[in-house]
Amino acid sequence: MDRINQLQQHHAMPLPLVKKTETKNESASFKDILAGVQHPKISKHAKERLSERNITISETQWQAISEKMTEAKQKGVTDSLVVTDNAALLVSTKNNTVVTAMQKEEAISKIFTNINGTILIQD
Repeated sequence: MDRINQLQQHHAMPLPLVKKTETKNESASFKDILAGVQHPKISKHAKERLSERNITISETQWQAISEKMTEAKQKGVTDSLVVTDNAALLVSTKNNTVVTAMQKEEAISKIFTNINGTILIQD
């Protein structure tokens, strides 16, 4: 009985509070850095269109596209048209995915619906 009473008499000592040094801005910039490193996913449909239409996008262009998609997403853009020197891509910034691709010349005569932003990429 004494042993049980002794345990009840001990009180846990509170741990000292540790202040977080991370702010929302630091966290967001870290996310931006990671997002800039990762290329957008390319849907099966987009891969087929890139191949069929002989569209090549350089590593530098992919990096620029990825960075601009991240910026667009931060501004509330969910679906966008990305126009490069030689191609037009429909992308989902929400899913970080290229949905379809076409030659820039093909895009000139098209009407694009269900987008709420446009990204222009120049070399």
